[in-house]
Amino acid sequence: MIHKSEKGMSDEELRSVLADFIKECLNEISVKRASSGNEGENEIKVLILPPDFTRMYSGAGHITALLTAIFSNITEKSGLKVNIDVMPALGTHVPMSEEECRVFFEGAVDFNNLIVHNWRTDVVKIGEVPAEFVSEVSEGLVNEKIDVEVNRRLVSGEYDLILSVGQVVPHEVVGMANYSKNIFVGCGGSSMINSSHMLGAFYGMERIMGRDFSPVRRVFDYAEQNFIADLPLKYILTVTTNTGDDVHIHGIYCGRERSYFEEAVAQSSQVNFIKLDKPLKKCVVNLDAREFKSTWLGNKAIYRTRLAMADGGDLIILAPGVVQFGEDSENDRLIRKYGYVGRENVLKLVSENRDLKENLSVAAHLIHGSSDDRFRITYCTKKLSEAEIQSVNFGYCSYEEVSEKYNPEKLHDGWNRGADGEEFYYISNPALGLWSV
Repeated sequence: MIHKSEKGMSDEELRSVLADFIKECLNEISVKRASSGNEGENEIKVLILPPDFTRMYSGAGHITALLTAIFSNITEKSGLKVNIDVMPALGTHVPMSEEECRVFFEGAVDFNNLIVHNWRTDVVKIGEVPAEFVSEVSEGLVNEKIDVEVNRRLVSGEYDLILSVGQVVPHEVVGMANYSKNIFVGCGGSSMINSSHMLGAFYGMERIMGRDFSPVRRVFDYAEQNFIADLPLKYILTVTTNTGDDVHIHGIYCGRERSYFEEAVAQSSQVNFIKLDKPLKKCVVNLDAREFKSTWLGNKAIYRTRLAMADGGDLIILAPGVVQFGEDSENDRLIRKYGYVGRENVLKLVSENRDLKENLSVAAHLIHGSSDDRFRITYCTKKLSEAEIQSVNFGYCSYEEVSEKYNPEKLHDGWNRGADGEEFYYISNPALGLWSV
């Protein structure tokens, strides 16, 4: 099921599309039960896998709220009892706070009932991607098998329907985010997370971002086809833009087939790609304090602009909410220990240090977060000190000082000119786009 709107869907349109899709899903469940002799059952169990608060402009929180309302309405009208579990696809991210849960899901999800995915402990191995396949898709750069792990709830057999909700948007590791990435990374384990991120780093993000059929995506496709084909899994994919806090859903793609993802990729390529006519000598990127609390996430300011940055240019990152480097204590420790020191240095550090070799997603992150001295990166923070920022190989300025000159409330996305005549490019949210020349 596909619905598109150039200007953005109304809430009524969105609700109608979702209601029709859920009817299709319930009909499939009914047919399946009838074929197995269980047609008399009047209870179903649903698992919803939205992103977390770090994808606040995906529309997924609102969609999750609408889904709970639709299922509630079905229960009231038909007598069919629907039990819903919600488990954000956290990946390595910090679990949502109670306030984030309330805001993101619009009060529709009880924080106390929210299931927290732990990528280190809550997973089971369901297969492995052969080393030969990994070598083939990586052009010989990586020659090791990848274990496929997912949260044990997905394969427990307790759910009649699993709904993976998320946004298709350019991504530095996989090329275009979401679809099966929500399962194998968002609800995955350390092996796939570490290996896929390092595979992307080895292959080079410049060759990956904004493209389908990247080496990492092909690994996910292999796992999708070989290990989870029998799961009662459906995807609800969005393509969005934003104006301030207003999210515009330009497309919603509901189903299991890969073709839905491919159509979402095509639309995202139209609305989320910004082609510039000249390299950026100075670029100012704002990180919403509600969404970005770590450089692990905030470095999207680097990833999504690196194809546009001029050699010797300045990337200024306004990061008032950034309070740490990693999304968990171990990743934070490793980032502080090794820093964003460039691709070749990181690869050498991996070969020499066991702790980094055993945490390849961190190594990949360190590679992705460096400009390899091609352009300057300055973090402007409130909570992290100058010494902390400089210790990981970034430049530092205080947020208060820089925001006086580059005030997010007075800037508009695109080219701006300061009072002193300086020309610079401003990006209000790096998570929703990819900029290049």
